[in-house]
Amino acid sequence: MIGWCCTRDARQAGAQAGRDGQREKHPRKLTRLLAITATLATFAWPVAAQAPLPGPPERQRMIVLSDIEADPDDTQSFVRLMLYANQIDLEGLVATTSIHMKTSTHPESIRRVIQAYAKVRPNLAKHEAGFPTPDRLAALVSEGQSGYGMAAVGTGKDTAGSRLIIQALERDDPRPLWISVWGGVNTLAQALHTIRETRSPEAARRLIAKLRVYTISDQDDGGAWIRRTFPELFYVVSPGGYGAGTWTGIHTVIDGADNRTVSNSWLRDNIQQGHGPLGATYPDVSYGMEGDTPAFLSLIPNGLSDPEHPDWGGWGGRYELYTPAVATTDPSGFSGVTIEPETRPIWTNAIDTFTPRVAQDFGRAHTPAERSKDFRAGIWRWRDDLQNDFAARMDWTTRPFAQANHAPEVRLAHPDRLTVKSGQRFVLSAADSTDPDGDSLSFQWLHYQEVGHWQAAIPNGIAANIHTVDFTAPTVTTPREAHFIVRVTDKGAPPLTRYKRVIVTIAP
Repeated sequence: MIGWCCTRDARQAGAQAGRDGQREKHPRKLTRLLAITATLATFAWPVAAQAPLPGPPERQRMIVLSDIEADPDDTQSFVRLMLYANQIDLEGLVATTSIHMKTSTHPESIRRVIQAYAKVRPNLAKHEAGFPTPDRLAALVSEGQSGYGMAAVGTGKDTAGSRLIIQALERDDPRPLWISVWGGVNTLAQALHTIRETRSPEAARRLIAKLRVYTISDQDDGGAWIRRTFPELFYVVSPGGYGAGTWTGIHTVIDGADNRTVSNSWLRDNIQQGHGPLGATYPDVSYGMEGDTPAFLSLIPNGLSDPEHPDWGGWGGRYELYTPAVATTDPSGFSGVTIEPETRPIWTNAIDTFTPRVAQDFGRAHTPAERSKDFRAGIWRWRDDLQNDFAARMDWTTRPFAQANHAPEVRLAHPDRLTVKSGQRFVLSAADSTDPDGDSLSFQWLHYQEVGHWQAAIPNGIAANIHTVDFTAPTVTTPREAHFIVRVTDKGAPPLTRYKRVIVTIAP
């Protein structure tokens, strides 16, 4: 990828470049940039596809299963979740067991986070609408299986947590129900056992079709049982040792990059200290920061991800549908759960390529650092964005609207699905994007090569860090899809980013 920062107005950039003598140094590039900017109003845009790109529902439904108190990172993730409680439709917060805590559950620890949230909700409401009342959140707290794994699952072993899952599935709501699993999954296994035992095959099929599961590795033996017993179930997981988990991208250090946004000092200054009672509830890191948070990050509506398409990528990582071999799952690594061969395709690790950028004070805004090709790169490439978003929302808990930053609104000048012919030049533009605080905006256009049917590079005709860019479609013999992302970042403190995805179908 190319450096993220840029000027917002290409015409102003061109004029300034001329004043600085750049016109003489790069006449072809400048002429091309000015020509594209000047002709936008009359350019023949690519043909829009018949249907617009389907976006996620306004809010995704979600139930959390958490082994809170097995590790401080669950509490960390709950603190972050409270800041997005208006953007995800929470329907259950269930305390569970796991391989790390086999015989106890701690719903009282979830309630403590909600009590801290109650103190800051009035201020959060000054920044965005829809934050649920503390009483409503407290009513969602329950307990799952009190024993470990499949030994605690069976006839007559229903719990408040497993019943809550069934009730949510049977609710008259057409939206999928996400189960975000931060610990053991046996409470979901119990719900599925009861559904299979007490509902008709057709009713069970209908309920299971509504489920979407994202688990942070396998933290009991219930995951393998579920995937084997319900082969049609939508399931996102990195099975095996934790070293093979995409989710570890949220806290692992990236070679050659600025990793400060996951450092203990950054957490202290931006989350824990001087940010009110909710920030003060965020515990220090013991093993890894917020290992469970990726299980809900892609449900946050930021314009980047579509949860129904894990292979499109998002803040929670990128996953592809296949049957992983045991040898690729770090079978000898730390997890504590016996690694079993997968019996069917699951949504699991996908390799992304990520090149961090180092900011420069003069000339080109960023220069490339060391390139990484890794399954964790699906989180790495967005990590500073999601951390800055976290910090800004924590600011909301104590600051008035005028003293805090708010995310820009990305607006495309064309539909988000386009069709072009082989060899055709086409223009993509987010020139009408705005910022609620009046901040200056930076732009970055990215051809997401790992996504879609065309993974060779499609270079743009000019710099990628302006609001309007042009590309030339490659020559194809069959229709191919290419995914383009525009990343729009304001210059507030901390800088906030939103995205739009454009899917371009390239026809022969």
